[in-house]
Amino acid sequence: MNNSEIPRKQLGFFPTPVQKLENLTRYFGGLQIYIKRDDQTGLALGGNKTRKLEYLIGDALAQNCDCVITGGAEQSNHCRQTAAAAAMSGLECHLALRGEEPEEYSGNLLLDKLFNAKIHWSQLYRKGENIYTIAEELKASGKNPYIIPYGGSNKIGALGYVEAINEITKQLSEQKIKIDHTVFASSSGGTHAGMIAGKVLYNFSSGLIGVQIDKEEAGDKPFARNIIELANEVSSELELDKTFTQKDVTLRDDFMESDYGVVGYLERNAIKLLAEKEGILLDPVYTGRVFGGLIRMIENKEFSKDETILFWHTGGAPSLFSYSKELT
Repeated sequence: MNNSEIPRKQLGFFPTPVQKLENLTRYFGGLQIYIKRDDQTGLALGGNKTRKLEYLIGDALAQNCDCVITGGAEQSNHCRQTAAAAAMSGLECHLALRGEEPEEYSGNLLLDKLFNAKIHWSQLYRKGENIYTIAEELKASGKNPYIIPYGGSNKIGALGYVEAINEITKQLSEQKIKIDHTVFASSSGGTHAGMIAGKVLYNFSSGLIGVQIDKEEAGDKPFARNIIELANEVSSELELDKTFTQKDVTLRDDFMESDYGVVGYLERNAIKLLAEKEGILLDPVYTGRVFGGLIRMIENKEFSKDETILFWHTGGAPSLFSYSKELT
């Protein structure tokens, strides 16, 4: 199936910019560093989930659903963008968020409320474990819900990052830039799987380095296995003549020095450095950890000075406002 034949709802502003980080290039002694600004996708202050949601919301509308449901942590970037996408598309939005209702709303949670999402406080559930139960309750009340998985990471959502690789390939060709390594957050798996499939479909020459964010992400099998399986589902959906294996996944799991959502030195230093040197904001949970990992890789001389690195910024800055104590 051609990617263009799959239902899609326009939600974001594309293509997102590619720019050279001139100050950091000098700071690190000449290693060429670029950034892909998916924090500028436009929807609800931007982020990578916009790409996934274009296909997920498109599928929901094609199935005549009247509401969507997904889940995540209290400060979930995915939930914030889902709520905005639903509002933009005339759909009711239900969010299953970890924890209990706070006295004050801040960061992404405040935006969820502004987008009129119906929040279901879910105690210890952080990955939407109870969204199917909530969906059944919605069906019983006469609704036709569409379930969006944690992180938007299924074969439909991952198509957003297949198309993102098409986009970046064209941009780099136009700007005559050759990228040796692309570094990005690998969390629920959809972004990573879509990139792997897109690399084959669009002959993207860069290596892909996913930085794992969450120790608990893997579940009952290695996280890399989840990515491979999802990439193969995408390959089948697009009728690619390719079966992915372990060798197709580069996953760095050595930067999880703090638990999920906990800001340590790695994240704090990365957020501060990019803000001070380039005026660009990272988020505390995902891109702060990834960029911290990239800094560590550079300091450990894992790249040669004649190589060019692309940092794929997946967004999340609104959550900064709920981490003021950890960052000041």
